[in-house]
Amino acid sequence: MDTAPNRRDALKAGAATAIAALASTTSSTMADQPQPQPRRRNIKKAVMWGMVKGGTSVLDRFSMLKEAGFDGVEMNSPNGPPNDEIHKAMEKTGLLVEGMVDSVHWQETLSHSDPAMREKGLEALKQSLRDCKDLGGTSVLLVPGVVDSVVSYDQCYQRSQEQIRKAIPLAQELGVKIAIEDVWNDFLLSPLEATRYVDEFKSPAVGWHMDIGNVMAYGYPEQWIHILGSRIVKLHVKDFSRTKMDREGRRKGFDVKLGDGDINWKAVMTALDAIGYNTWMCAEVPGGEVDVLKDISLRMDRILAL
Repeated sequence: MDTAPNRRDALKAGAATAIAALASTTSSTMADQPQPQPRRRNIKKAVMWGMVKGGTSVLDRFSMLKEAGFDGVEMNSPNGPPNDEIHKAMEKTGLLVEGMVDSVHWQETLSHSDPAMREKGLEALKQSLRDCKDLGGTSVLLVPGVVDSVVSYDQCYQRSQEQIRKAIPLAQELGVKIAIEDVWNDFLLSPLEATRYVDEFKSPAVGWHMDIGNVMAYGYPEQWIHILGSRIVKLHVKDFSRTKMDREGRRKGFDVKLGDGDINWKAVMTALDAIGYNTWMCAEVPGGEVDVLKDISLRMDRILAL
């Protein structure tokens, strides 16, 4: 009797059974696994005021931000829009002002060689603190000084601290923090020095405004976050490409969209979780009208879900 066909049929049947069993097991395993869910954080999303393009009024721009999915905005002071217009826009949209940026800290620096200019810078900082309180914000971003061929590193350190100390009583009275930013001012170039600089004020009114992208030219943001810890009161987010920096120049490193550069955002978010950060994340990237803002908002959501 010819048994070859039976063996072939048996092999086929066995193979089919094995494939079906494997498919059933795989399907069952995948079905049993819970789908990954975004990590829930209390961090709110904002953008800098200058990123919002279009519209003819403060209300128009606040409405655009609301439509794009943002919770708030970081305004400028001095020289920002009138506070009464901002208040009306906040009331109608529910958008919040998360804080202010001192808008003159690059020109009227607290480290300037001219004492009169340093005093102007101090008055601008005080006005920004007042405007922040009036609008419900909690911090003022400050570039504390600039090192250059005229102002030495040690002069910048001493002068900027001297002026900031004069503003601390007002900041404490208002309950608004002065938040020192890491920025390309050739000053405070390591997280250890940044920590020392903040701690020397011996005041809870002075903290750190952590810019995630800015430190990529000379460090790693997740390391800064671990070292600065609870001193961090606010965040700026932008991405950075070291490849572009090396090939095209340092500033070209910023020429990537949020999430498309070399920042290890998973490590950044893990570091922020470790220090218990849960307030605001403010984008500082090229802005635009509603469609551009929606894309930025979505990219921030992806980072917050890591």
